[in-house]
Amino acid sequence: MAHEKFHYKSLEEVQAKAAELGLSLPFAADTSALTKPLTVRNITFPNRMGIAPMEGADSTPDGAPSEYTLRRYVNEAIGGSAVIWFEAISIVEEGRSSKTQLLLTRETLDAYKAFTAAIKEAGLKTNGFAPYLIMQANHSGRYSNPDNKPAPMIAYRHPELEQYRAADDSCIVTDDYLKALEEKFGEAALLAKEAGFDAVDIKSCHGYLLAELSSAYTRPGKYGGSFENRTRLLRNGILAAKAYEDSSFMVTCRLGIYDGYAYPYGFGVSPESGLTPDLTEPIRLVRELHDTYGLDMVNLTMGNPYATTHVTRPFDKGKYQPDEHPFIGLDRMIHGIGTVKKAVPEMTVFASAPSYLRRYADLYSAGAIEQGLCDGMLFGRMAFADPDFANEIIRDGRINPKRVCMTCGSCGDLIRAHKPTGCVIRDPETFMPFFREFQEIKKTQPANFRG
Repeated sequence: MAHEKFHYKSLEEVQAKAAELGLSLPFAADTSALTKPLTVRNITFPNRMGIAPMEGADSTPDGAPSEYTLRRYVNEAIGGSAVIWFEAISIVEEGRSSKTQLLLTRETLDAYKAFTAAIKEAGLKTNGFAPYLIMQANHSGRYSNPDNKPAPMIAYRHPELEQYRAADDSCIVTDDYLKALEEKFGEAALLAKEAGFDAVDIKSCHGYLLAELSSAYTRPGKYGGSFENRTRLLRNGILAAKAYEDSSFMVTCRLGIYDGYAYPYGFGVSPESGLTPDLTEPIRLVRELHDTYGLDMVNLTMGNPYATTHVTRPFDKGKYQPDEHPFIGLDRMIHGIGTVKKAVPEMTVFASAPSYLRRYADLYSAGAIEQGLCDGMLFGRMAFADPDFANEIIRDGRINPKRVCMTCGSCGDLIRAHKPTGCVIRDPETFMPFFREFQEIKKTQPANFRG
């Protein structure tokens, strides 16, 4: 079914289209499932809504949060979501996605302490609780741009991805380099704890280094080939982070369970499955993360925003027009996550990517929880457009239809241009000037954009 822009005037029209496509999108009668508390270990979240990681490309040159970074997260804290799953924060300088990606170091630690304190204070003052802050520890790998120029560090040669970003054998990172990164994730966890975050996420999704390793079937050595080798850096990074875990600080993971590429270039597929997800290995991994490594909570996602954007966040408008209806992507995402959740029911699972559904994203999210497909939902682009969505749902029972994300892709354009990122449509006074700069730069310097 060909791609379509969202044009539905009622939930009944949405459901009719889904039925026509043979899909079963979950919709609840109301949003009460989103407002119920959720307990993980000794932590009780007051609701089941969270902010998904959305990079803002607005750090200072040394990686500290800027005024734009603080503004964005304070607004999200005021908005009432129980969890803020932070954007990717690099663990090493060479692994930054740009000069404006956040980087937590000993030198920037004090800035982060003030940053997290201000976010928690804003939530506590407005809502009576501080949001639970999860830091994403990441290495951008193939998408490293520490000087705003491509400097790929890859796990293996990927001919499809290299159509968009050139790489050669010299870009392949060594086993020794990967071994050294294991402790870097431990150091990142310690810094996150000292900085005032409540948890650290060892990030393995969306085509970044750990995620790329998960599909490194053809890589020789200790970090490629077998399932054990391909997941070695993730597992050992988690172990290193676990050294700093206690009752007030948790280790978690944002895990990609399907990349959108056939074997041998994608995780969550098999030699026999083609582009159809085969979640055998993702289920095995989540089971091991829970039973062997003591993780009690994960966020599951899919796709690669640099190459298979429609898989991870179905859209009206993007860098390309996919050959599938966005409802197909939503169905693949939520039922794939649900398959893993039902296979490992002890794991608390946050899902993501409801924004394409606009005013019906809340009923969809509540339905996913009611059907046992996940325990909570993270909102990404929706939080850019309307950071108050959680309080709207808690107060009014529904999200404000006049503030919803239009999935126009303009926020993605801003981050690719290394500009402070937010909603051009709903917050034009702040972000339209940056978007106009992007449009001018694009005319002459498209190669400077990320992707």
